[in-house]
Amino acid sequence: MSDEITNGAVAPTAEAAGPAFTVEKIYVKDVSFEAPGAPAVFAENVQPELQLNLNQRVQRLGENAFEVVLGVTLTCKAGDKTAYVAEVQQAGIFGLIGLEPQAVDVLLGTQCPNILFPYVRQLVSDLVQAGGFPPFFLQPINFEALYAESLRQRAAQGGDSSLANSEPAGNA
Repeated sequence: MSDEITNGAVAPTAEAAGPAFTVEKIYVKDVSFEAPGAPAVFAENVQPELQLNLNQRVQRLGENAFEVVLGVTLTCKAGDKTAYVAEVQQAGIFGLIGLEPQAVDVLLGTQCPNILFPYVRQLVSDLVQAGGFPPFFLQPINFEALYAESLRQRAAQGGDSSLANSEPAGNA
């Protein structure tokens, strides 16, 4: 009965329906905020220096399901002291059915992080502001350019190291 639609027709299979890209779930995998120099850091009158570290991991969960984790670490230094460190790992589970391996690789390296980025941006901004610091807004990131660079690096290393077949590792 589960393969039947109410009008008696058989439900389409994944192959019959054609290629599909779905967002199954978006969630926060890990989040951390530290202000080790507070409250003294609030009295500092020094131009803050920001360092942003971005990474992406892909893990195959099943034949057509992948977890993509977009990680951001933002470190703010005031002089020689750390004002704050905000770390966010935003994750999503994506379904990719009936696509060629190259298309899967492109979607995992570009579209998935593009979908996750607004969530990361908002969470980082909220953490920084809740920590008592001026708002910080991540600027847009060109994941297509990052993906192209990762392709260049993978080609230089040789072998098949597509995102869909890789173990979790940074690739952005």
